Amino acid sequence: MPIDAEAIADRRRLRRKLSFWRIAGFSGLIAAVAAIGYAAADRMGYGGVQQQIARISVDGLITGNQQRMADLMQRVGDSNLVSGVVISVNSPGGTTTGSEELYRNIRRLSERKPVVTFVDGTAASGGYITAISSDYIVARETSLVGSIGVLFQYPDLSGLMQTVGVKVEEVKSSPLKAEPSPFKPTSPEARAALQQVVGDTYDWFKNLVRERRRLNESELAAVSTGQVFNGRQGLPMKLVDKVGGERDAVAWLEQERKIPKDLPIRDWKPRSDRDISLFAMAATAVDLLGFERVAEALRRTEAHAEIAQLDGLLVVWQPSEK
Repeated sequence: MPIDAEAIADRRRLRRKLSFWRIAGFSGLIAAVAAIGYAAADRMGYGGVQQQIARISVDGLITGNQQRMADLMQRVGDSNLVSGVVISVNSPGGTTTGSEELYRNIRRLSERKPVVTFVDGTAASGGYITAISSDYIVARETSLVGSIGVLFQYPDLSGLMQTVGVKVEEVKSSPLKAEPSPFKPTSPEARAALQQVVGDTYDWFKNLVRERRRLNESELAAVSTGQVFNGRQGLPMKLVDKVGGERDAVAWLEQERKIPKDLPIRDWKPRSDRDISLFAMAATAVDLLGFERVAEALRRTEAHAEIAQLDGLLVVWQPSEK
């Protein structure tokens, strides 16, 4: 049966329209994915495509889970766009393990990028461990620094247990197992064992300060009483190198580490669950359209979130009462 010429022309027009909309749809998808990626990159701290100084903020309590910060510092160290790094600290401290890990991550970063610390509020206890990870510290005149010491806290519920008439029985392999216990007063032997742990960790903290701040024994004794000092007091005690603002920290990078002047400062932040979900949604949309390899590449950007807890030995100034 012969096909009408007009029908053939209509089919050709339809094919051209379908081809146009396929191309337009694919182009729109690419633009949407690019926009999502750009927005997520901006939130995660990639900060555009120009040479810059990266600002990494350490705020609040420092917990034992530092994986996201470690990943962030790896990204900063890998970036060819980052000429220098400002570690902005405003923290009363936290766990010894978290503070130690954060310190070591920054020291590794300093092997790849020039790093300076700016104390924008408080750098006490574990926050001060973070501050001394760089070779130069700038603090505001009224910022708080120091609180060099170690703390181990636990509740004593033995009086309450007696009041309510509850007794906890236990069978253990040795007298110091599971000590201290909140259900009974701490024995002299258990207290002495805990004091050894606290004392040894305190020595570790002081040795770190001695080494990083180049203090002699008398200078170290003066700053390691556990008290905090403001920036003005900390300057002659060698706890900080200069009182001033973030611009002074950047000036040190320019003068002493020879980074280019007047670079923009960009915030670099750890990846968040929201950033991960944006990539996941984009991957799903691309997968539905049949682009499996692109979807898999997007999924590889996902990270696993973990819940961090504040426990163990603490290097923290004014911990919250439980």
